[in-house]
Amino acid sequence: MFAKQWLLAGSLFGFFSVALGAFGAHALKESLPERSLEVFQTGVQYQMYHAMALLALGLWSAHQPSVSTAFSGWAFISGVILFSGSLYALAVTQIHYLGMITPLGGVSFLLGWASFAWSIFKS
Repeated sequence: MFAKQWLLAGSLFGFFSVALGAFGAHALKESLPERSLEVFQTGVQYQMYHAMALLALGLWSAHQPSVSTAFSGWAFISGVILFSGSLYALAVTQIHYLGMITPLGGVSFLLGWASFAWSIFKS
């Protein structure tokens, strides 16, 4: 039911991960401190990991259409927005309280992976 949606989301997150990685490596390299660039890069890496997770989830969903993947997919999407998004904002703005949002994204990632594993186990 959600296969196409997860594949589309994974593809878009992958595209923007590459674009943001290039932006960070070239445009931000001269304007941000090294530590901020590392924070930005961590956001890019986790966005790409979870783009791949969404692609895998989409393929799994297409293969097992009777298994619900809604929770896993939305958890991965919210994780990217909260985790990677907060790291991007923190790196660029230096507003340190934005780092308090990052663990919420991490929890979303964990829930997504656990739910994905559960759906595989249940099938």
